[in-house]
Amino acid sequence: MATTTSENSSDADHLCVLVHGLWGNPSHLDYVASALRKRHGDQLYILSAKGNSGNLTYDGIETGGERLAHEIEQTLDDLSSKGHKITKFSMVGYSLGGLVARYAVGLLHAHGWLDKMEPMNFTTFASPHVGVRMPLKGIANTVFNVMGPVSVSTSGHQLFLVDSFRDTGRPLLSVLADPESIFTKGLAKFQNRAVYANIRNDRSVMFYTAALSTVDPFQDFENTNVNYVEGYEQVIIDPDVHVLPPAKKEPESIMSRIWNRTKSWLIWIPLSTLILLLLPLALIIFFINAAIQTFRSRKRIRSHGEGKNGVLFGRYKVPVLVQNVQHAVEEVFENVNARQAPAYISGEAGRSEAAAEKTKSHIPRPGSSGQSNTETVSASVDGSTICPPPTLALTTEQFEIIESLNAVGFRKYPVHIHKHRHSHAAIILRIPKDAHAEGKLVIKHWLDNEFAV
Repeated sequence: MATTTSENSSDADHLCVLVHGLWGNPSHLDYVASALRKRHGDQLYILSAKGNSGNLTYDGIETGGERLAHEIEQTLDDLSSKGHKITKFSMVGYSLGGLVARYAVGLLHAHGWLDKMEPMNFTTFASPHVGVRMPLKGIANTVFNVMGPVSVSTSGHQLFLVDSFRDTGRPLLSVLADPESIFTKGLAKFQNRAVYANIRNDRSVMFYTAALSTVDPFQDFENTNVNYVEGYEQVIIDPDVHVLPPAKKEPESIMSRIWNRTKSWLIWIPLSTLILLLLPLALIIFFINAAIQTFRSRKRIRSHGEGKNGVLFGRYKVPVLVQNVQHAVEEVFENVNARQAPAYISGEAGRSEAAAEKTKSHIPRPGSSGQSNTETVSASVDGSTICPPPTLALTTEQFEIIESLNAVGFRKYPVHIHKHRHSHAAIILRIPKDAHAEGKLVIKHWLDNEFAV
């Protein structure tokens, strides 16, 4: 259930819950837990949730959220029985864990727990809040957005927004972000809300979905003058002004351009050949495993609903909309995902939507005038301006999710992992190795700026 008592102070009054991602386990957040203990050890009781470990993450966000809410309630009851008084509450979600955490928050809110404790911090790292549908058109859309949902059973359908949640006739992620839902009402109670999103080399969760953005100002990274936050070794990007006007640089020589293109082909040709040779076998193995895991997942979900595992989860089937109204995979295809450029809404309409995105916003910092900070993806310096990036070709539901969650208010921190090509793991130092060390800077920034005790 929770971490051992030897790792938690008996005087702690603040429960902080850590939620791992798809196919994950509590050890993936070991560095986050250790950093929290080092900074706030005497004040925190840390629960590294384990009720959804491994293949259990196939079972969907709803089932995972119910398991997590039960694990949290059980932990609070156990602590209370031992004389611990928990008065503050925080949630940290990584990848899919951010969505499971948001679902659990809604259930805890519905059951009155967020009135018994002060909701302090809600943070996600590389979480697909808007799903994982690629903003693509044509063949790539067919390959990724149609085949992708079969990859991870119920979770896959929900992440690609092709499911129908209960009797709403809407995808779960849409209901999860509904302004009148218990999930959004619960989320709004937290004092601090923040998201950290990789801008490059995240082959599982694209920037737009982790950062709740309709644009990607870092798509042409080589020609982008990124505005980094001082003191974090060009890893954390300014949340208010992401991009500065282009810095003056010497024009690239003809020979340099030829060499750079040749080098790109020299790398891509053998990689493409390897993919073509291995892809048929890999797909066969992948889909056989997906079918097996889907069968097992559906069986677990039935047992979960019927209470065959010894726990009755019916009490979590609460009404999810506050008002009685209805509004009218991690590594699976990573190479396909990583090689495709997103499609955009063309023309002035797209640019107008991109400009409108900048008004959807953040939480005022402590000590400020109280007005919301405006999200700005670019800046004007010495009269130089940058045209806003084009709006991504998202679905109507995805635009609505972004608008709703931005209305709640998040601080958004783009993250640039330089030293490893698997930034999805490195952002939280998921594996204790030097190549993921930049994750330490991400967690340090979070503790310095976004985690209040």
